[in-house]
Amino acid sequence: MPDVPGFIAKHHLWSAAQTEAAAQVAAAVGERKLRTIRVSVADPQGKLRSKTVLPGMFRSVMKNGLDFTSAQFNFDSAEGIAYNPFTEDGGVGLSEMAGFPDVILVPDPLTFQVLPWAEDCGWIQGDMYFNDGRPVPFDARHILKKTTAELKAAGFDYVAGLEVEFYVTRVTQHHLAPHDLGNLGIPPTPPSVEAIGRGYAYQSEEHQDQIDGLLNVLARHCEALGLPLRTMEDEMGPGQLEFTFEPQSALAAADTMTLFRSMVKQVTARMGLHATFMARPGLDNFCASGWHLHQSVTDADGNNAFAAPAHAATLLSPLGEHFVGGLLAHAVEASVFCTPTVNGYKRRKPNSLAPDRVTWGYDNRAAMCRVQGGPGDPSSHVENRIGEPAANPYLYLACQIAAGLDGIRNAIGPGPLEASPYTAVDRPLLPKTLMDAMRHLRDGTFYRRAFGDQFIDWYLGLKQNEVNRFLAAEPDWADDPDRVTDWEHREYFTRY
Repeated sequence: MPDVPGFIAKHHLWSAAQTEAAAQVAAAVGERKLRTIRVSVADPQGKLRSKTVLPGMFRSVMKNGLDFTSAQFNFDSAEGIAYNPFTEDGGVGLSEMAGFPDVILVPDPLTFQVLPWAEDCGWIQGDMYFNDGRPVPFDARHILKKTTAELKAAGFDYVAGLEVEFYVTRVTQHHLAPHDLGNLGIPPTPPSVEAIGRGYAYQSEEHQDQIDGLLNVLARHCEALGLPLRTMEDEMGPGQLEFTFEPQSALAAADTMTLFRSMVKQVTARMGLHATFMARPGLDNFCASGWHLHQSVTDADGNNAFAAPAHAATLLSPLGEHFVGGLLAHAVEASVFCTPTVNGYKRRKPNSLAPDRVTWGYDNRAAMCRVQGGPGDPSSHVENRIGEPAANPYLYLACQIAAGLDGIRNAIGPGPLEASPYTAVDRPLLPKTLMDAMRHLRDGTFYRRAFGDQFIDWYLGLKQNEVNRFLAAEPDWADDPDRVTDWEHREYFTRY
């Protein structure tokens, strides 16, 4: 009998590079004698969900994909059900989503890894498809691939460098009693923790030496996973770390961030520690953490299209300035994608090292967009300092690419550089709350055109469910808007 093509081949879901990599993955599973493989997907919050399969089943997965529940597209940040799935359209306007049905998780062979902390365990990430081969429109990895393809069609490739801050603490009490476990829409009681160091000293070598064992473990795991780690440092507060990574393509960078966050949380938990990518934990004197995104684009020859000639009077090429112009023009509407939690907006204060308005500046950490490099520097790029470390990587990068491409297409100028960004009176303020950011996205038109009304309305519905729970639990939050509420700490400290 003729060989019947599997789901992946039938719908042409892999590129030639992926098909070639699939053969290498199959060989690696046998040669490494792997006992299990985790097949994972990033959910709407950018957190990994997975099924674990045995090698025999994995062979079928690499041909036909894996049946995987669509429930994650109905859940908000704490498994609160934002959309009733038991309706004709599944609550999201699609009959294919009615009743929490399965969709097909198609693995991407280019993401395959052997997990260094889990015994004989492989790992692979993928994308969600309907049974007829159509991409599930709410899968953020599809959104990033579509946006990147549009930039590619314009003759450019996106380059991203990750700079990520996060906290590691030591667990003193896990709180695993039944009344601590939470429920759908109710996160579990966060663990009680203590710092892993003492005192505040920015980039202190002494403090870094105190956690040298932890840093070495994380560095070894990054190396084993092929994550291009550049630097590690003790940041502002005790246990606040900053890791930076070499420049990568858009999809590779987003995949790196997704796997890195998951690795850090899993590995530290095995060490009796707790890692969180929550922007500002509800712990006394803990400083806010950010996710700064370094970005540029390359032309068809692989040259940095942001770099200005040595004799130029501007810091960036005209194309680079137009890209920045797009970032600035759409920054307010993009805020939900860069800072998607209630807690992340606690960073946006004057003189805080986080931006509070739409500005750009030369090597100025108060600006939203900080230009690094200059005329004649082939590494010239822009650092956007707006993001929080809990952001969905695929949406964060996609919103930047879409905005920058619009700036290129429409020759949007960024305006003058700001020497004092926190006092720039003629620049728009960034949203100060998630609720304000949602309003701008809901009423805006740019990302509705870029990502589609269906995606924007669905995403805002998830965020509205999250916000509704916050407002119900913390009705007096506006009396002290800078305070990290108990709801925030419970909602984000463990899950992010």
